[in-house]
Amino acid sequence: MPRSRDPLELAQRVVDGERAALPRLLSVIEQGGAPARQAGRVLHPRTGRAYTVGITGAPGAGKSTLTDRLITAAREQSEVAVLAVDPTSPFTGGALLGDRVRMMDHALDPGVFVRSMATRGHLGGLALAAPEVIRALDAAGFPLVFVETVGVGQVEVEVAGAADTTVVVLNPGAGDSVQANKAGLLEVADLLVINKADRPGADELARDLQASLQLSPRAEDAWTPPIMRTVASTGEGVTEVLDTIHQHHAYLERSGLLEQRRGRRAAEELRDILIARLEQRALDLLGSDEYRQLLAEVRERTIDPYEAADRMLLRLHD
Repeated sequence: MPRSRDPLELAQRVVDGERAALPRLLSVIEQGGAPARQAGRVLHPRTGRAYTVGITGAPGAGKSTLTDRLITAAREQSEVAVLAVDPTSPFTGGALLGDRVRMMDHALDPGVFVRSMATRGHLGGLALAAPEVIRALDAAGFPLVFVETVGVGQVEVEVAGAADTTVVVLNPGAGDSVQANKAGLLEVADLLVINKADRPGADELARDLQASLQLSPRAEDAWTPPIMRTVASTGEGVTEVLDTIHQHHAYLERSGLLEQRRGRRAAEELRDILIARLEQRALDLLGSDEYRQLLAEVRERTIDPYEAADRMLLRLHD
């Protein structure tokens, strides 16, 4: 079959079960614009079945190794898709680290699909196209989707907005508990995993995390993030992490929180899209004579920035 780039055709082939069309569809989605929106109209009604697990943490925490081991464990139960969000290459604009290289053990497994995606400079760590890519993996029939995010100094919390369960990976002796608190990561973590737990400092990190969790008020029946230990390089503790992910999934369904989280996620995505559209329309005005005149008046203090912004907003309604 010819290599089509038509977004509607690619999306329909994916929802019809043709996995070979998925990489090309994801490329269309990542490029954004009208083609991505056309594909999204086909995909959206066929989504909502996949369970997403976000895996985040500081650089060097062993997220990719842990993800690789989780894939192996999860494959005993279902097919698995992985979205590995990498830093953007300054030369090609593509994914730089290439997590697929680290997951080559699964390359010949038709039940595993791994996609690296560049952040494209997005400071939160997740590419703006990530929610739509996750929907495409969902529509393709993968019941479990891991989203591994890049660490950018302080562990990013944006993954919590795109995942049903958020796993935070920390290392002993790296000051990770301090960084996690500074970034507010403990507020969004559903599982806390101390990786490389065979190293000195694991007990101290566990105590610090436990103390931090005790300072956070929670309802009596609320989920308390368990503090787990793994040595991902050997696979130690990985099965227990996957079991706990399933336990959290069951808890969310029992409590009704899963639909609440997904509803909140949909509202946030809609808001982000609206903001992006309004921003683009505003940027279209930035090169206009009217904008330059408004800017000059603000500099000369004949009008204040709020009045200038109000005038620009009125222009957006024209």
